[in-house]
Amino acid sequence: MENKFDFKELQERPERLAPGHRMCAGCGGTIAVRNVLKAIHPGDKAVIGNATGCLEVSTFTYPYTSYEDSYIHTAFAGAGASLAGVETAYKALKKRGKIDAPYKFITFGGDGGTYDIGLQSLSGAMERGHDMVYVCYDNGAYMNTGIQRSSATPMYADTTTTPAGSCSDGKPQIRKDLVAVMAAHNIPYTAQTTFMGNLKDLYVKSEKAIYTEGPAFLNIMAPCPRGWRFEAADMAKICKLAVDTCYWPMFEVDHGKWIINYEPKKKLPIEDFLRPQGRFKHLFKKGNEHLLELFQAEVDRRWEELQAKANM
Repeated sequence: MENKFDFKELQERPERLAPGHRMCAGCGGTIAVRNVLKAIHPGDKAVIGNATGCLEVSTFTYPYTSYEDSYIHTAFAGAGASLAGVETAYKALKKRGKIDAPYKFITFGGDGGTYDIGLQSLSGAMERGHDMVYVCYDNGAYMNTGIQRSSATPMYADTTTTPAGSCSDGKPQIRKDLVAVMAAHNIPYTAQTTFMGNLKDLYVKSEKAIYTEGPAFLNIMAPCPRGWRFEAADMAKICKLAVDTCYWPMFEVDHGKWIINYEPKKKLPIEDFLRPQGRFKHLFKKGNEHLLELFQAEVDRRWEELQAKANM
């Protein structure tokens, strides 16, 4: 489908995430959710699912919710399964002539509830082919419960469960490549994005995911100023550095075709992305130069692997 980006029209659409929630000021998750929901065409209805996490505890306090659409809070492990069930019920009711309104089914989960605890139900929903979108707002740790590491946490990050110090360099494992895992399910559409200013890439991919028939997955880097330890006003700067260092490439897998949406004119060294974040300050101490080299090597390996897939 052809996507046209009209920023003015987009911003004039009614908010589907109401103000007054309790998300932190400058939260990347809020930016992700608001703009994904704005990609729903006016007149279409939606059912929103939400795994337990920062987003859920801050936008839902029974019996109140910040969502203008129907909303379901599920346990950490069940967001994929819950929306798959609702989508199936909708199809059954529509077949019987009991409902004819156009509905979209979108569920949100943080990286803890997506990469880790909810991976099984997410995989099942994608494999069965439900017409739904799963959106991961990836802030790189279990932020809601105290900044513990997840499998989305990058290597050497300082978290409360992988503290950097005299006995540890931070998280020793590399970050899970969840988009590749989802692409391996052979679903119609999966993509990786973030926000660098005009939100065009985020909006276009959100609309494509929502209006592509069948299952779709979006992975959105949604930095957490508190957990990453940077000033909230630097959100767009941090996101751009992630993209320009190729730590977080902007790409999509559309019906099996890998497409890179943005290639930096000058690929920046990974230090440019790591240095502004307090969680990586130990990497810049004398004697840790080899850790930066290892981090750069992993980023380069993944970028080259992605380029190879896109050129097939």
